[in-house]
Amino acid sequence: MKVLAESPLPPAPAAPTAFDLAFPNGIVGFPDHRRGEIFHFADQLPFQWLRLHGPSPLHFVIIDPSGIIPDYAPELFDDDAGALGITDSADALVFNIVTVREQSSLATVNLVGPIVVNRHTGVARQVVVANHAQYDARHPLVTAS
Repeated sequence: MKVLAESPLPPAPAAPTAFDLAFPNGIVGFPDHRRGEIFHFADQLPFQWLRLHGPSPLHFVIIDPSGIIPDYAPELFDDDAGALGITDSADALVFNIVTVREQSSLATVNLVGPIVVNRHTGVARQVVVANHAQYDARHPLVTAS
């Protein structure tokens, strides 16, 4: 019997670490999906996954906009900040849903309705930002230079 020094198959990717979320009101269009998680695979960054648990699992591609969308500074309405228990911007994590198209250069990101998470409690909500007039719900992810 010959023992191989290396496996001819690539190693299976490690299971991603998930950040558990609670959506007390679900998200837009999916009110029954009240629990979820955010996870990523290192080779897919900056793209991450939002998996919602409910009547049937749902998956969304999301990004953390910092460093990707220049000058994106979403502002929360007081009601949304209160419902999330956010008293300081450092309490919040912001993620934007990406719409993936057949042609990847046509992918868009929703800057008007981000998912905002209280980083300490995991309570999350999809919100319409107070300064929504400055942003587009179909912002091109890839722009011509």
